Amino acid sequence: MPRVSILLTCYNHLRHLKVAIDCIRSQTYADYEIVALDDGSTDGTREWLTQLQKDEPSLPLTLYFNEKNLGTYGTLNRGIEVSTGELIAEFNDDDVWAPTKLEKQVAMLDANSQIGLVHTAGYFIDDDGNELKQNPLGFPWPKTSTGDVLLELIEHNKIIASSVLVRRACFETVGNFNTSYFGSGDWEMWYRIAERYHVGHLDEPLTLYRVHAGSASHYTDRVSDDDRRIREWMVPRIQAYEGRGWSAATRRRILAHGWACIATNRVWLGDANGGRQAYVESLKVMPWRFKSALRYLATFLPRRTFRSLN
Repeated sequence: MPRVSILLTCYNHLRHLKVAIDCIRSQTYADYEIVALDDGSTDGTREWLTQLQKDEPSLPLTLYFNEKNLGTYGTLNRGIEVSTGELIAEFNDDDVWAPTKLEKQVAMLDANSQIGLVHTAGYFIDDDGNELKQNPLGFPWPKTSTGDVLLELIEHNKIIASSVLVRRACFETVGNFNTSYFGSGDWEMWYRIAERYHVGHLDEPLTLYRVHAGSASHYTDRVSDDDRRIREWMVPRIQAYEGRGWSAATRRRILAHGWACIATNRVWLGDANGGRQAYVESLKVMPWRFKSALRYLATFLPRRTFRSLN
């Protein structure tokens, strides 16, 4: 039984899929299986994978073709179910791994039993594999410290999906990915894992995230609605973390920030009244939060104007 299961999620990226397979072949850690999960590709991906399996019978490759489109998180849940490894790596078919990625992640997990998930540094690339020097998605490559990172994950998702290696025990403890999310189901999962386990970070560029016209991150309103939903789920949980060692001031700050983010997303999506209510909640927690007060007033402006200010 292989120790690492690589969940290779595929959807209409045949050109980049070939690069992803080469990245796996090049790994210095060789105790793995590849579970290729195609979610309804129409560009020849299924045919190419089927031929690859025939041409290279020694490649530890298993194929699963969804009969209907399950989406990212339904596909990952299926991969977790059918894979066999003690450790699970997520690898999107258009991203890239450095050769030592798995080796270094396995070593970190072996060295610290408290760590449930290890992720890596990296950078963004374009369709041709060239490094993008700016922040093409509006933020720099996210990172965390190593240890209890829950406080860091409350503000934003700071873990790139293709960079993770996770103990199977984490999924057995916290459950499956939430399939109702469009693009933030990974953030919710990392958060649930961080509630119970430490998180490790390798500050080396071992993962490259490809940004192109088909990247899910460009669907702004759907991503914004995900952001609203996950924060509405998080805020009540924050209130229950009294025993986590955070100071009262820290809890106030993150609660005020959480409510303000909920408010902004609600207004952005056209719910000005709901936004005002959430800004009021932010100000109840931290009355001197000037930014929340200003944005509350901005909710009375036209929606387009509000968007331009945020």
